[in-house]
Amino acid sequence: MDRSNRTSPVVGFVLLGLSAHPKLVNTFFVLILLMYLVILLGNGVLILVTILDSRLHTPMYFFLGNLSFLDICYTTSSVPLILDSFLTPRKTIPFSACFGQMFLSFAMGATECVLLGMMAFDRYVAICRPLRYPEIMSKAAYVPMAAGSWVAGSSTAMVQTSLAMRLPFCGDNIINHFTCEILAVLKLACTDISINIISMAVANVIFLGIPVLFISFSYVFIIAAILRIPSAEGRRKAFSTCSAHLTVVIVFYGTIFFMYGKPKSKGPRGADKEDLSDKFISLFYGVVTPMLNPIIYSLRNKDVKAAVKNLVFRKHFSQ
Repeated sequence: MDRSNRTSPVVGFVLLGLSAHPKLVNTFFVLILLMYLVILLGNGVLILVTILDSRLHTPMYFFLGNLSFLDICYTTSSVPLILDSFLTPRKTIPFSACFGQMFLSFAMGATECVLLGMMAFDRYVAICRPLRYPEIMSKAAYVPMAAGSWVAGSSTAMVQTSLAMRLPFCGDNIINHFTCEILAVLKLACTDISINIISMAVANVIFLGIPVLFISFSYVFIIAAILRIPSAEGRRKAFSTCSAHLTVVIVFYGTIFFMYGKPKSKGPRGADKEDLSDKFISLFYGVVTPMLNPIIYSLRNKDVKAAVKNLVFRKHFSQ
């Protein structure tokens, strides 16, 4: 059969969201709205202090500012759509807007994977090669490292989104998700998606597997170097410089691996529960993790806490 005959014109998709669970809608609307406001405030403050406080003009805080900006971009690409889907059951989203949102989400997620690896390298050099740190992590090095993270994430997102856009979609156009999550969209294609699956598998190896191995090896050397420090106070100070990053890595990658690595249910009842749990895990990954990042860095970093206090103090007395 000719492709044009079996493929209906695609004008948009329908996002189910929580339309099958109306009792949860109001609660989750309020929770996600509050968390989104915390994300904007927390990450916005971190960006401000890393720019305004000269003591934070170092590679570690430059990467942290990038991470905060990335979290704002990531959540802004999806949270307004999620909130709108709560207000409008079975929300309809145009084809172009769906794939635009898919590109932004994929790009931000892939960029964060690479950026966390760059931050691990920065901590490795700071603890294992402290005397050469200014030379290795010069501005000529750490700025291209951050820029490369953004370019790499955007490039793979462009490839994955372009491959998905070329697929024919016919019949069912209902996405059982809050957003245009790529795996949920691929299920609607009425053709073979093996190329998309292979491409995503390669991307997962590059942007998940390699950074995780790189971060793991970095922390093996970091922990070994910390254990060689003779004094307990010295070990504590050394570990405190990377504990926030390590916590963020565990939360970020732990959520991803739990989301994609858990066993799939069999049977319609189990599948329905699985779809709901997948949505909640996706919310945790897309909303809770970006909210936790500035909290983790603020609570576990004296320099950031001092910079925030100085910013608030300056604002208060300048009025």
